[in-house]
Amino acid sequence: MEERTEVILVDVDDRAIGTGEKLETHRKGLLHRAFSVFITDGNPDLSQCKMLLQRRAEGKYHSGGLWTNACCSHPRPDRTLTESVHDRMKLEMGFDCPVTEQFSFVYRTRFSDDLYEYEYDHVFLGNYPEDGPMAPDPEEASACRWVALPELKEELVSHPDRFTSWFLIAAPHVLHILEGEG
Repeated sequence: MEERTEVILVDVDDRAIGTGEKLETHRKGLLHRAFSVFITDGNPDLSQCKMLLQRRAEGKYHSGGLWTNACCSHPRPDRTLTESVHDRMKLEMGFDCPVTEQFSFVYRTRFSDDLYEYEYDHVFLGNYPEDGPMAPDPEEASACRWVALPELKEELVSHPDRFTSWFLIAAPHVLHILEGEG
């Protein structure tokens, strides 16, 4: 079950304009701050490099069972964005590692008449060893897998319905960054 959490409401320039309860914010479709963390194994050979994906737990109130980036959430009003990223990586995946913010974007997805994602999403990228210790929270992630970048590119085209809406937007940009094109 989702915990009662406050999120940071923002304007289109990512300036905080208040806070709102998370579920209510998603029901009303209010723009709020979020983050997405992408993790690779750090292999410099991009044909062999792998990205860590998580399958969202079925019990999530949206996008349950879909594959997405290693970690995603909302910064807490009483924590900095960076503190929130590291807190959430530990909570959601059971590990932490250095990450760097790469870019941000705004997106809006309608899941039903009264459920939306309307987020100003900050995207972070880091490396973690494929064989490193990991303890995903089963209420957050039902599975995890490392996928080679060429295979991921193929899956994004052939099976977009298996991925979250924000991942479909952010992943191509992250791949371009990894390839030195972004």
